Amino acid sequence: MIKLNFLIFFISLLLSVKIYPQQKVTDNLFQAEILKKTQEFKKETQFKKAHLFYLEQEWDSTLVYTMKQISTTNYKELIDYCHFFRGHSFIGKKLSNKALNEFKSISPTFKFYHKVNINLGDILLKQGEFSKALKHYQEVESLIIDNKPVFKKSHVIHNLGMCYTNLKQYNKAERYLLKSERLLERERDTVSLIGNTMDLAILSYGMSKKKHAEAYFKKAYDLSKKIKDFDTKRRTALNMSIVEEYNKNFSEALKYRKEVGKWKDSLNDQNKVWEVAELEKKFAVKQKQKEVTVLEAENKLKAAEINKLLYSAISLLVLLAAGGYFYREKIKTNKIIIAQKATLDELNATKDKLFSIVSHDLRSSVNALKTSNTKLQESLETKNFTELDTQLNTNSAITNGAYNLLDNLLNWALLQTQQGYFEITSMRLFFIVEHVAYNYKPLLLDKNISFENTIVKKEFIDADQESLKIILRNLLDNAIKFSTENGSIKVYSRNTNDNYCELVIEDTGLGMSENTRLELLKDTALLSKKENEDIIGTGLGVQLVKQMIQKNKGKFNIESELGKGTKMIVSLPKTAG
Repeated sequence: MIKLNFLIFFISLLLSVKIYPQQKVTDNLFQAEILKKTQEFKKETQFKKAHLFYLEQEWDSTLVYTMKQISTTNYKELIDYCHFFRGHSFIGKKLSNKALNEFKSISPTFKFYHKVNINLGDILLKQGEFSKALKHYQEVESLIIDNKPVFKKSHVIHNLGMCYTNLKQYNKAERYLLKSERLLERERDTVSLIGNTMDLAILSYGMSKKKHAEAYFKKAYDLSKKIKDFDTKRRTALNMSIVEEYNKNFSEALKYRKEVGKWKDSLNDQNKVWEVAELEKKFAVKQKQKEVTVLEAENKLKAAEINKLLYSAISLLVLLAAGGYFYREKIKTNKIIIAQKATLDELNATKDKLFSIVSHDLRSSVNALKTSNTKLQESLETKNFTELDTQLNTNSAITNGAYNLLDNLLNWALLQTQQGYFEITSMRLFFIVEHVAYNYKPLLLDKNISFENTIVKKEFIDADQESLKIILRNLLDNAIKFSTENGSIKVYSRNTNDNYCELVIEDTGLGMSENTRLELLKDTALLSKKENEDIIGTGLGVQLVKQMIQKNKGKFNIESELGKGTKMIVSLPKTAG
């Protein structure tokens, strides 16, 4: 029974480990060589097209043009490149056996045959052909020179260790995995280092080195604290819980199990947020397209009406000879035209205002994203993974800010043109706040901000539900945006008036000056310039909040001091009775 329990324990650990993903091959040296070949063989247009589609990862088009090139050329060198492109295309389409055949068709004289061997080894390793994969990796291993790397050494060394592990040659496997560990530490690839460390732990169990295995799992768990990958955090915590359960340390095992649940919930919440955002984006695009179609139809109808009025006026001039009657009809026609002109002027003013906001507010976000992408490309070329992680987070913050801006612009436009659906009903404030705050859990967790909702559950208010959600989303988004890490956000209600319920969103963030506070409270359609240039924002959200609150017959106030946090106060009518 003890041996059976140990086997079950070992299998559970084995299933929690991921094999390294296939390495990227579009490095600078390889791209430069392909470009050189396209210039050398200028007349080979099919190869040039195949090369461009390969770099863009358009796999189907790559397969089409490489086949055309293979069937129309006698240049062995170009045929080898085409087979290489086709091999990667089949990998991209998850057709491993076809990819294997393409790589095997490449001659050993191919300049980048070491990449061919790596890909063959990767495919065979995933298919469980460990002895065959080992031979390909060993051929590449002989090319490894410390001062002249031509590929990612840690990838090859790690997979050699995995081959030996599965072939039960544990001493060799341990030597290679330890070497891979040193390389990954030098490369500062923390995610891959965690996977390598867990592979060492599993190998240690196979070698009956239980203490070593537990130490490796603990090291992987400690390393996971430095990354933001929820799934890796979950797996390392799960391994530690299994280790503690096996050692009968049930209190420690329970602690790790709770952490597994937390990371699993965070991962699910993150996926749900992205799914909801994608659906909202598609819905917004469809709605905008409908609005454009309606406006076009209205413009055509108005043009037809103007033409009709013009023809009617001409007909009246011909049919009616009496000067007095003609004069009255002329006055009537002018009034109609003036009314239409006023309507068109108002629509044009709204359009111009929207264009002004879009051009002014999105320019900074797009420019920031452009600058960050340039740095991102530089980090990829230099393989600076630490900076790469920072820049990816920056890009995510910029795109989230731009998306929120577009969502606010859509709601603001609907509000200005009175096209939105609006219905005031009685609702329980506590659950509306809980519903909105749920979608911000990943952002709160990312900045380690504590959140507390202490609104009395029996508090009922009269408001339009959708516009109230927009108000809460903007205020919570601002509270998170202007809060520092390890801060806190509290949402509670105050009863200082028999007719109104005061909803307070309080944060411990940057706060604002008195001038800024008074500027935000002004009843103006113009947006205020933000004080902190490091934080993406336009002020449109606050303007939208004020107008939504006014439409809900509520009141808005701000209490804040610079450096001491902010209280956003929304007063809404209580439900009578």
